[in-house]
Amino acid sequence: MAGVRLDQLRKVYDDGQVAVSGATFDVTDGELVVLVGPSGCGKSTLLRMVAGLESISSGNLTIGGRVVNDVPARDRDIAMVFQSYALYPHMSVYENLAFGLKLRNTPRAALDAQVRAAAAMLELEPLLARKPAQLSGGQRQRVALGRALVRQPQVFLLDEPLSNLDAQLRLGMRTEIARLHRRLRTTMLYVTHDQIEAMTLGQRIVVLNAGEIQQIDTPMRLYEEPANLFVAGFIGSPAMNFFRGSYAADPEPRLACPGGTLPLPEGPVPPGRAGGNIEGREIIVGLRPEDLRLTPQAPQSSPTASITGTLESVEPVGNEVFLGVTTPVGAATCRVPPQSLPEPGRALTLYYTAERLRYFDAVTGSRMI
Repeated sequence: MAGVRLDQLRKVYDDGQVAVSGATFDVTDGELVVLVGPSGCGKSTLLRMVAGLESISSGNLTIGGRVVNDVPARDRDIAMVFQSYALYPHMSVYENLAFGLKLRNTPRAALDAQVRAAAAMLELEPLLARKPAQLSGGQRQRVALGRALVRQPQVFLLDEPLSNLDAQLRLGMRTEIARLHRRLRTTMLYVTHDQIEAMTLGQRIVVLNAGEIQQIDTPMRLYEEPANLFVAGFIGSPAMNFFRGSYAADPEPRLACPGGTLPLPEGPVPPGRAGGNIEGREIIVGLRPEDLRLTPQAPQSSPTASITGTLESVEPVGNEVFLGVTTPVGAATCRVPPQSLPEPGRALTLYYTAERLRYFDAVTGSRMI
């Protein structure tokens, strides 16, 4: 296996559109890194540049210590799994798995051993004689994975491989891919638009938007310490609640919003620009849905404040309930355990602590504290 290094990798099309703007990061040997972002953010383009399917406008791409900018895709020793499976419909599962090895003139005995080893690993042995049309979506995706696996490449590239599957199959295949990675310790670069998929699979996640990297970090650090408004809003389901207003500290900390006031519990004060005073500056305060509680925490845990709103909706989803609440400072989503709740239309008080507040610059979107 081998690591991958991207150094200021950039893709600009002939019409001047910048698809990827100066991507720089490393994928260490044996690491699973996920590229995530909305449609059109450049994640698939970036993966195709690594694969050699898109040319590189500028910057350097290194695989296994070798710069491969001008190396053809077939000579990069990578394997790619596509969203569409790309199986040959007239071939059996065995023949699909073996096809790449045949092109390499692999001896018959070695070819058979590698195919059967991959089939056993992916539980495809009973299906080797079937054609793709006789397989379920999950089985087809396992064949696509197996076809990449038998080649024993330095790097695996996976481009939204689960997006055509239903929710239950996606969950099963996520588990399958995670298990494969733990067993093989292969270097993997995985593209998805699904932030849940990214959070559950990635050892590290690269968040992209409009061709630019927003943050690179572990799943939980992205969730707990987002670098900016985009990451805070994209990572997490339901998304983080945002409240925009002017910061005021006298007589008590608060966010003065167009429709009312959000009390701010005593805690660290976000710095002003160039170390100046933040008084009167427009900022955005963020709170995760689970950080809005229906009862206050013990006083010694963290300074607490509250706001009262109107309960608009109750969405039970089994082990938790999502509440839609309209407050004077804006709409909020609250995540709570199953419990007895008032009817929609009744007043509801939401409590929150200082340690869970996230402050963002309203102009730049970057996190302040």
